[in-house]
Amino acid sequence: MNPKYEPLFESFTLPNGVTLKNRFVLAPLTHVSSNDDGTLSDIEIPYIKGRSKDVGLTLTAASYININGKAFPGHPSASRDSDIEGLKEQARVMKENGAKALLQIHHGGARTIPKYTPNNESFAPSEVSDRGFGMPEEHESREMTVEEIEQSIKDYGEATRRAIEAGFDGVEIHGANHYLIHQFVSPHYNRREDAYGARFKYALDVIKEVVAVVKAHTDAPFIVGYRFSPEEAEAHGISMEITKDLLEELVATELDYLHVSLFDFHSKTRSGKYEGEERIKLIRDWVDGRKPLIGIGSIFSPDDALDALDTGIPLIALGRQLLLDKDFVGKLASGREDEIISKFDPEREDKHDLPPNLWQQFNEGFYPLPRTDEQ
Repeated sequence: MNPKYEPLFESFTLPNGVTLKNRFVLAPLTHVSSNDDGTLSDIEIPYIKGRSKDVGLTLTAASYININGKAFPGHPSASRDSDIEGLKEQARVMKENGAKALLQIHHGGARTIPKYTPNNESFAPSEVSDRGFGMPEEHESREMTVEEIEQSIKDYGEATRRAIEAGFDGVEIHGANHYLIHQFVSPHYNRREDAYGARFKYALDVIKEVVAVVKAHTDAPFIVGYRFSPEEAEAHGISMEITKDLLEELVATELDYLHVSLFDFHSKTRSGKYEGEERIKLIRDWVDGRKPLIGIGSIFSPDDALDALDTGIPLIALGRQLLLDKDFVGKLASGREDEIISKFDPEREDKHDLPPNLWQQFNEGFYPLPRTDEQ
């Protein structure tokens, strides 16, 4: 290994005492490859196994806690006890080479695609129009009842129990990317006048439920993380000022880490008091070491990863890069960084070892990334 990259391979211990073998995290990647009923498909096991083998922490794709929150084609389920057998196999292969395996638990809220739900509808904190994953047109979502809110909180807990029974090392609560928990935090989506109109109540209630379920169902250390998006493009949406207040609430909980969702690691604040400042550096300073942070966003080279680590963020998530080259971390560890594949090549015979649906999305330019056929 080139000595300059050694810091990326130092171990890291989370607040609950669990030690990760290095600083790399497999991001929770939407692979659109589960069976139509949310069960694990045959192509998912080699896909997740290959991408988990060298990292310290590995996350599943977002997995829905209730069929009313199904937001993607090929969206995996953690909503039924019958899902546990498939989850067991997933956890086993993710952990096979020493990575800690986490199930990301998720509800689409307003971004649920109505045609996938039993009543062909989606619901949100308040009535809103929004567009589902890959959908050409917006759809309407109705306001959730209090009973539906309370049931969804219980569903996050039940998904956590299933993760424990399936042998996962933890869960990540998906509070980012315009999905349900994010929507309750956002003034764009949440205009309620009852108790759940309080900006952080729903997110904190979900965390409390998940932590309570962990304590009730296992004595072993079990990781609970939380992913969040720091700023919305929508007018009157989440701002960095709101995120600063959210972080104060989150660091006071029993979470083991916080995961900031960014498309570009060094992206800058769009507007407001902190306009032009790097979001990741603001978040680092506000958290001030009270919780470990995972950072992510357009990290395509070893030097990108080292640069991210040098900002003081202790854990670095890889998304599109580990899709392009599942051996990125292994090649870096063995001094073969010159062999790393960092561009999508539509002519590769192995199709980057991607599931067919995901390869097709890459080929069609669904996700921005470096390509060999760029003009």
